[in-house]
Formats: sequence, structure tokens, C-alpha cells
Amino acid sequence: MRHRSRLLAVLLLAAGLTGPAQGAWHQDTQAIMGTRVHAEIWHDDPAVAAELLDAVMAEMRRIDATYSPYVESSELSALNRDAPRGWRTVSPEMFELLSRSRRVSELTGGAFDVTYASVGRYYDYREGRRPDDERIRAAVEAIDYRYVELDPQGPRVRFSRPEVYVDLGGIAKGYAVDRAIALLRRAGIDQASVSAGGDAYILGDRRGEPWTVGVRDPRNEDAMAVVLPLVDTAVSTSGDYERFFIEDGVRYHHILDPATGRSAQGAWSVTILGPDATFTDALSTSVFVLGPERGLALIDRLPGIDAIVIDAEGRLHYSADLAPLQDD
Repeated sequence: MRHRSRLLAVLLLAAGLTGPAQGAWHQDTQAIMGTRVHAEIWHDDPAVAAELLDAVMAEMRRIDATYSPYVESSELSALNRDAPRGWRTVSPEMFELLSRSRRVSELTGGAFDVTYASVGRYYDYREGRRPDDERIRAAVEAIDYRYVELDPQGPRVRFSRPEVYVDLGGIAKGYAVDRAIALLRRAGIDQASVSAGGDAYILGDRRGEPWTVGVRDPRNEDAMAVVLPLVDTAVSTSGDYERFFIEDGVRYHHILDPATGRSAQGAWSVTILGPDATFTDALSTSVFVLGPERGLALIDRLPGIDAIVIDAEGRLHYSADLAPLQDD
């Protein structure tokens, strides 16, 4: 095999294995980016391990402060204020993240679209509020990733419609995980896990054994739908149980279909496995929007990427390379 809610959608279910006496597992968990961030590393020096864990959490906080639409001073908030009025110079990192987002939008035919927030900002899942039909019809006209114009010479960005609003929530957590893993690699760490909500990266193995990753049952937070042994893999899960409310028997969740401005239907949960968490994060949203049939057809065309989809009837579907699991 190549290669997110009151509980984590992806749970790192460490098997509790122990290694030689000269090393130990060190871990930290903090609330960052509106979710639970967890990091665990193997190291023989507790002081160095603590410094590395602090560095991981600091990087997570930096990315949150840069890309959160809820932080008025963030670069993303400044972009949403200024880009509708003309070109705005952005950081190279912001430009690269927007560029990667655009490439996923192109790959998925717009199923992934950071301008979904042109409608998404009018939903309040905590308060159980949603925009009325008139608001949705008007705001959905501003959803199109091509309205975010990119000039690499700046690097600069502008929005070609004033109503456009961008949220990087479908890719930023995965990016943060990748940044944390890169930091650990540079420090010589080769056995670790970092997760942010439903996005995680498993670095190396767990002292000679695979890490065990469970995909939760979307309708039972205490149960696992699938358990996978993984090594050196990014894994991202998007589910309709993460942020939602129910009104008149209808579940309104945060994964919006850019074509309609309404909660995507057809799936309860999508898990993507791949080489980097930035890509798996964006793809889990994309496949959720596309639905099981079209989503898995896309995944089967992408080398090194696998998927597990739980459809709206609770049935499991696997990408081609994981198909043998259906027989287990």
C-alpha cells in the first residue's frame, strides 16, 4: 500500500511500544488553529525534545496568526480587506500557498476553492445560523478561484470581484503539519507524528512497528470505522461531524460545495493518504465535495494518493490501491 467534532477525526492511536532505554517518546498537545495540535517525537535528550516540541508549537501559532481569517491582524485578513481594491503585495509564503490552492482547484474542476468563503463567512455553526436563500444566491456569484489573480513578479494578489472572500481553512492545517515535520527533519528527527485536527503526518515508524491510525466512525465518536498501519505518510480526514448544526432534520456542515454555497452531500467522511499533508488536506475537502464516484475516480488517477470514503449511507469505499481492504 502506498505509502477531523468533539474528538479527532484522525486519531493517532499509538500502540504504546517502548524502545531502548537511551531514548523515550516526548509529546505535547495544545489548542491552536481552532483545533487540537499534537506532536510526539522520539529523542534521547529530554531537554532537546522539549525545545523541538516548543518549536513545533511556535510554528503552528505563527501559521495561525498569518492565515486565520478570524485574526484581524493576519496577512489573510489584510488580503481580504485590500485585494478587492487592487493589487496587494503578499509574502512569498502566502503567494505559494495561494498558488498551490489554485493548482488543486484546477485539478479538481473547482471542487476545491478558497473563495468558498464568499458564502461560507455567512454561516455560524456554533450559533446554528445559516444565510437565507437570497444571500446564498448573491454570494455564490463571487465563488470562483479564478477571481483570485496572482502576479508572481510582485508577488502580488488582487480579487477581480469586490465580493470575493478567501479562507485557507481547507489547506492551511495540512501546510502547518508539513512545516512542523520539515522542522523536525532538519533537526535530525526520523520518528515522530504531528497532527492538527484531521490532518497528520507520520514520520518514520514507531520503534520498528507501524503507527496505527484510526478513522473515526462519522456517527459514533467512540468507534473507529477503519484502522490503518502507516509509516512515512500524510493522512487527512474531512467529515460532516466536525462543525455542523441540525435544523429541521437537515445537517448543515462546514464543507461547502463551491457550486451551490451549501453543505456538500454524498459523503460523511473522506480520508486521504499521500506524501504531504498540504495536498492531502486539500484533497480530502475536494473528494468530499465531488462525492464517492467522482472523487475516487480522481484519486485513482493520482500516483501515490489513496482514499477511503464513507458515503451518506455509511458505506465504505476505497481507492483502487486500497481495494483489498474491502475484503478484510
